[in-house]
Amino acid sequence: MIICLETSTPVCSVALCDCNGMVALKESSEDKSHASRLTVFIEELLSGAGIRAKDLEAVAVSKGPGSYTGLRIGVSTAKGIAYAASIPLIGIETTISMFHGIGEDLKKEYGLDDNSLFVPMLDARRMEVYYSILTSEGKTVKEIAAEIIDERSFNDIPDSVRILIFGNGAFKCRQVLKKDNIVLADGFRISAAFMYKPAFKSLRERHFEDIAYFEPFYLKDFITSRPKKNILGR
Repeated sequence: MIICLETSTPVCSVALCDCNGMVALKESSEDKSHASRLTVFIEELLSGAGIRAKDLEAVAVSKGPGSYTGLRIGVSTAKGIAYAASIPLIGIETTISMFHGIGEDLKKEYGLDDNSLFVPMLDARRMEVYYSILTSEGKTVKEIAAEIIDERSFNDIPDSVRILIFGNGAFKCRQVLKKDNIVLADGFRISAAFMYKPAFKSLRERHFEDIAYFEPFYLKDFITSRPKKNILGR
């Protein structure tokens, strides 16, 4: 089994998976709950399955892009488990995990076919988003980028190709993109349950991260905001 940690968005999600899919899931959409709930969820899932961390085949974690703080918490926790239990560490790009969360029901709902393109999109700071573009088979045709979406975005894609934009960054497109071939699923919520396919692929191929040097894929430098009040409250 692999335990999968997803902390790249406000959703704190942990899934215990085998090669056939999700076995058990714990998650919370409460904002800023990663620090308080992540390790609790992990302990509850392992206890419920009657196993210990050292019994796992690997620990997988969403490596980004996404929330700076969320990624830092998830990656540091995953590294701690991997080191203490002497098991492999697997890093999964957030947009790849999101792609595997698109099921056949959603494809049918939006009229998607084998020629459609999939755009997993994450909210970034201010008016920017992180996104990549994948084919229906999961082949990446545009690597992850941080961009500002405007009316010219996706104009290089033919009108005959249906485009599904999904994730917590899709809402920024609603007032900007008016092309008939673009559909938005901004209600899509990421989950650690979506990580099992790429995680087991990495396990089979022995594509592991270096526990000592692995860092989240932030994509952009972290910028702190200036406090409105000084330390004296003035």
